[in-house]
Amino acid sequence: MYAIVEAKGKQYRVEEGMVLCVDKLPEEPGQEVLLDQVLLIAEGDRITVGKPVVEGARVVARVLGHGRHKKIRGLKYKPKVRYRRRFGHRQPYTEIRIERIEFASGGETSNQSG
Repeated sequence: MYAIVEAKGKQYRVEEGMVLCVDKLPEEPGQEVLLDQVLLIAEGDRITVGKPVVEGARVVARVLGHGRHKKIRGLKYKPKVRYRRRFGHRQPYTEIRIERIEFASGGETSNQSG
């Protein structure tokens, strides 16, 4: 069973027990996070697609910690005017573990093979 959820404007394919990094969340390590923007749930051959979200579905995750990604270097340059600026950026993230995918059966399903 897997689900596609939206968190902070980005979409992720998640399964139970999976660990992933999302954009920084305000919760502290050890707290539960509720991701209720579930766009799709697949359970075997049964696929439920939301319009735009699946009603009665949610994903519960636990915050493992916070951090910052590897530094990305950038450069601004304008020719002929001696303008050069170097900069770096480290995107903050929150590492979460998917505890469970909760889904109240019902709603529209579509069976797709292959």
